[in-house]
Amino acid sequence: MPLHKIMISGGGTGGHIYPALAIAEEIQRRYPDCEIRFVGAIGRMEMEKVPAAGYPIDGLWITGIERKILSKKNLLFPFRLISSLLKARRLISAFRPDAAIGVGGFASGPLLQIASGRHIPCLIQEQNSYPGITNKLLAKRVDRICTGFPGMERWFPKERIVHTGNPLRETIGAISGKADEGRNYFGFHQKNPVVFIMGGSLGARSINEAVRLALEEWSKAGVQVLWQTGKRFFDENRSWAQAQGYTHVNVVGFIDRMDLAYASADVIVSRAGAMSVAELALVGKPVVFVPSPHVAEDHQTHNARSLTDHRAAFLLADPAVRDQLGEVIRDLLSDEAQQKELSQRIKAFARPDAAKAVVDELEKIVNL
Repeated sequence: MPLHKIMISGGGTGGHIYPALAIAEEIQRRYPDCEIRFVGAIGRMEMEKVPAAGYPIDGLWITGIERKILSKKNLLFPFRLISSLLKARRLISAFRPDAAIGVGGFASGPLLQIASGRHIPCLIQEQNSYPGITNKLLAKRVDRICTGFPGMERWFPKERIVHTGNPLRETIGAISGKADEGRNYFGFHQKNPVVFIMGGSLGARSINEAVRLALEEWSKAGVQVLWQTGKRFFDENRSWAQAQGYTHVNVVGFIDRMDLAYASADVIVSRAGAMSVAELALVGKPVVFVPSPHVAEDHQTHNARSLTDHRAAFLLADPAVRDQLGEVIRDLLSDEAQQKELSQRIKAFARPDAAKAVVDELEKIVNL
């Protein structure tokens, strides 16, 4: 049975939004006439990113629960939840989807709650090695749980789990032959090595501080740096780099051509969010992971160890990054054999067909 109408819900961060868009792309590749409608949370980044990708989206008045139980914001939560459930019901009644997909984030909860209650086939996709609260709550209501990491039986019903990997948009892996183009795009010389510092869209203060300490040594060694500071830290670090007279550094807050950034790099320094881990395995460059300590159950460390335990990447703990990053990068750049070995090992963990695997499972539950 072909797919005619699909609803995809969730967001809040790029780690939820980009897998959702990758799944949508694969659905439309197989079923060009399929109508896809997204549901997000009002005020969150999906309300901008999804329309920019060409898909319609409806917003729910929903937020999470603050960790401080007595927070005034929590007083509104019951009203937000009721409002969102009612709107989700109206949206489902009007659209009448063949199936509903949840990718995590606030908006997934109300939509999948209503859809599953109406016996509409439902699938959730969990990116992390430690699942979010929305997906944990939905796990017993949905028909299939597609996971980015193995070993998720601790949180989800074993019989509903399929380890698919994390869906990635096709442009991420399309970096072959783009090294020169990438270096030209970011204003780098072709011969000198490039280190790509990837702190995420919001940035990572500890990594930024480590880069500041290392730049003088890297500059003397001819190392070029693409430094994604994050939007919060962009102005201060760009001004600092300009004041220091560093001409080998391109300081950016956000990167819209990640394919060229990856292609230009010889070595990459990154947080260990689930999507970053999946992307970097596909990219196949030597990586130093610096897991964020500010996440539930330290799940970024678990994400990173899925590679570093197999010597497919380096892991540098956040408290150590400030003092050790410069030396780690210096040693890695001077060892071409190790760079080659890391590149080969990390590629073994790539799941380029993850989006296809998720849509395969979607087809199965629709055709039960």
